[in-house]
Amino acid sequence: MGLGTIIAVAIGGALAFEGVIWAIFPSQTRRMYQEALSQMDDKALHIGGLISVLLGVLLVGTAVKLGG
Repeated sequence: MGLGTIIAVAIGGALAFEGVIWAIFPSQTRRMYQEALSQMDDKALHIGGLISVLLGVLLVGTAVKLGG
């Protein structure tokens, strides 16, 4: 499996999961996002984003290494 395929599957899976949550629970999801964002400052969002990027890169790199 190529790197492009792995990235496409990862992004597609994330979009599908997010879409299911919004499709089933739209008002609850909106409320959860509003509450979470109102309680976080920019620094916390930056750190969370950086951690997310790091974990994503590590997962994809590990999958590529293990996949051959």
